Amino acid sequence: MSVLLKVQDLTKSFGGLKVLTGVTFDLEKGDRLALIGPNGAGKSTLLNAIGGQGPATSGIIDFQGTNITSLSPNKRLHSGLGRSFQVNNLFWQLTNLENVLLSLFGAEKSHFSMIKTLEKNEGYLAKAEEMMKLVNLWDKRHEYPALLSYGEQRLLELLMAFTSKPDLVLLDEPSAGLPTAEAFAFADILRELSKDTTLLFCAHDMDLVFSLADSIMVLYFGQIIARGTPAEISANPKVKEIYLGAEED
Repeated sequence: MSVLLKVQDLTKSFGGLKVLTGVTFDLEKGDRLALIGPNGAGKSTLLNAIGGQGPATSGIIDFQGTNITSLSPNKRLHSGLGRSFQVNNLFWQLTNLENVLLSLFGAEKSHFSMIKTLEKNEGYLAKAEEMMKLVNLWDKRHEYPALLSYGEQRLLELLMAFTSKPDLVLLDEPSAGLPTAEAFAFADILRELSKDTTLLFCAHDMDLVFSLADSIMVLYFGQIIARGTPAEISANPKVKEIYLGAEED
């Protein structure tokens, strides 16, 4: 497989506080890489730096052979980089269908059209129907996000990260706040959505991590301390001591 993302010596500071220090790793096309670590390890900060929501202080981010370190989030989107956030980032005044249509339209590189016009666009509508049926939300397309359960809101948020058919999707705690039963179903849907997409996601849900990830990277105080397959990480004494051991205890 070819390397899709290269992160080199990435550093992020907030004033005098250094949150990321010399983070370097590669991500191959088609891989599902989980990022784990204790609270405050810098996981969300790293995703924000790659996604452009919190630009790095120093270092280089190379995506598909292009230096995107200084690109705006929308230009990273158009280059093939999708993103989902830990807190639902929906358009609450729009219907669920309008949310998906607007997301589909937002992935285009030019022109503008009103939402009502988008609803009459057969291409957009057909794609929205296909995707919403995948997460069982088509029957609720004319409802508003506030009327959905929290789990359904998470699914809608997740769906919108895949509307542009991105080459890489960044997910920040995708199953956060979901009951155990919903989390298992969520993992199955995420696996289906991402079958043709490279994933980089951070999560505290170890069931999700070990069932979805091809490889796992452990972040501790802003530095990578281990990377390997799920089996290798679960057997790593240092990881057990710092992170997994606390979960087992």
